Amino acid sequence: MNHHLAPDFRSLILEKTGASEVEVEAVIQELWSGYGHILRLALQGGQFTSLIAKHVRIPGEKKHPRGWTTDLSHQRKVRSYEVESEWYRRWNAKLDAQCRIPGFIASACEDDSVFLLLEDLDAAGFPLRKSVVGEREIEHCLDWLAEFHAIFLGMEPEGLWKTGTYWHLETRPDELAALEDFALRSAAPEIDRKLSAAKYQTFVHGDAKLANFCFADKSDRVAAVDFQYVGGGCGIKDVAYFMGSCLDESACEARETLILDYYFNRLGKAIKRRQPDQDVKAVEEEWRELFPLAWADFHRFLKGWCPGHWKINSYSEQVVRKVLQSL
Repeated sequence: MNHHLAPDFRSLILEKTGASEVEVEAVIQELWSGYGHILRLALQGGQFTSLIAKHVRIPGEKKHPRGWTTDLSHQRKVRSYEVESEWYRRWNAKLDAQCRIPGFIASACEDDSVFLLLEDLDAAGFPLRKSVVGEREIEHCLDWLAEFHAIFLGMEPEGLWKTGTYWHLETRPDELAALEDFALRSAAPEIDRKLSAAKYQTFVHGDAKLANFCFADKSDRVAAVDFQYVGGGCGIKDVAYFMGSCLDESACEARETLILDYYFNRLGKAIKRRQPDQDVKAVEEEWRELFPLAWADFHRFLKGWCPGHWKINSYSEQVVRKVLQSL
């Protein structure tokens, strides 16, 4: 498909990169519900041979793959792109090689467009995307999450979502109303309250699924992309959601303890290195206790949003029943 860059965006790219020429090499993907595209750009002259552009166009017509086309859903998406721009402009530079994400080159906003120009992670040595992963790859993603949560522990998410994650209860009243699991529906506010009341808050990535991690060819490093739902929260939300994105029910059950032990070991080391004044033991105790609630919180959204989803399984139901009994 042909995709042309608007003249303003083209001149912004040339100005920021010192390139003499820029072409759209490929459309990598269409954004959710038809809100634009992610493009790979080929450049000549200047310091980059390729870059990624995220070009968000707010559509007049709203279409959603599962039929959720309310104004609320539209506003949430628009806000998510504002948050992502803010993330790259303001927070991106706090991350380092142990918590790799695309470098930020430039951004621009016009009436109904948001344009982000980012480093191409393929060119930077992270060309692999995986839909099936073994233990080592899972550990690399947990390493990334541990570093991310340690960096932002105790910080205020200014300019980002006050509460990160795209399934946050306050932004999902439609899905809650559609939820037919009445016990879970009535417990939802209390689950949300307990997660929000956690003493140890950090930033959560907010959509830390396997598809948003880019793997390096020969090393044990990963990089992460997609910061539309980054904001405040306890880090265990990312861990629960990540587990559910790459393991089936029997693997979740079998490996839950191993995964949590590995994550908390890495988190402890990262906190000691980055924020030595923080109480590592207290963070771990609190977040371990919140793990089932974080799981139940996502399950509540999923069950209202798409009751037939493959992630709704006996492991999830079991975790949720225990949470409901404990409340």
